[in-house]
Amino acid sequence: MIPETLVFDDKADLVTTAARRFVDLVTRAQADHGVASVVLTGGSNGIAILRSLAADSGGIDWAKVELFWGDDRFVPDDDPERNYGQARDALLDHVPVDPARVHPMAPSDGAFGDDIDAAAADYAGVLSRVGAGQVPHFDLHLLGMGGEGHINSLFPHTTATAESMKTVVAVEDSPKPPPRRITLTLPVVNRSKAVWFLVAGADKAEAVAAAHSGAHAADWPCAGAHGTDETVWFLDQPAAARL
Repeated sequence: MIPETLVFDDKADLVTTAARRFVDLVTRAQADHGVASVVLTGGSNGIAILRSLAADSGGIDWAKVELFWGDDRFVPDDDPERNYGQARDALLDHVPVDPARVHPMAPSDGAFGDDIDAAAADYAGVLSRVGAGQVPHFDLHLLGMGGEGHINSLFPHTTATAESMKTVVAVEDSPKPPPRRITLTLPVVNRSKAVWFLVAGADKAEAVAAAHSGAHAADWPCAGAHGTDETVWFLDQPAAARL
């Protein structure tokens, strides 16, 4: 499948367009099968889209959206770096979500304490329960990306990126702090119907070019992510400079 690549003059246009298409995709999924499933991401672009949706989410029925996270920092629940907390502040506290359909990863002061492996195993169980025994085919998986091509907490040349069996893994030595994280794996990402990359900045240009030229996922994890129905790259001009 050839990815769709959209290039915008600036980050504001990128966010506005992605938010509008988010509304379209989710409302179509709800019309088709009732409940839409979405995997959220952190990062400045991911959170900016959530703020945009809080201001205007069109016809989305938020009570019928199943929300997951691609990764999160294994830190205390009130740590400002938690993707879940940032999403709550940006969107979830402002729209009528069904709390039973919101699935954050456990924090380090949660039910499993400091046992990151137990927390990761629990999230794998969440995916299985929601998917009636298998990983859901998410309607949409949002992805940010680092300059070295990492997505979720899947970094180059790591066992987490190479994982082919487990759905969720613990990361103890992330090269980007904090070191301890929980992440979905590439096989889970690639079960998603739509995978969208939200990427801005000149420091991302090399990774964007590598993914588009068919690089190996071990070297550039972003190159290993794709949707079953669509893969869309939302880029600003600097991020697209090497295409």
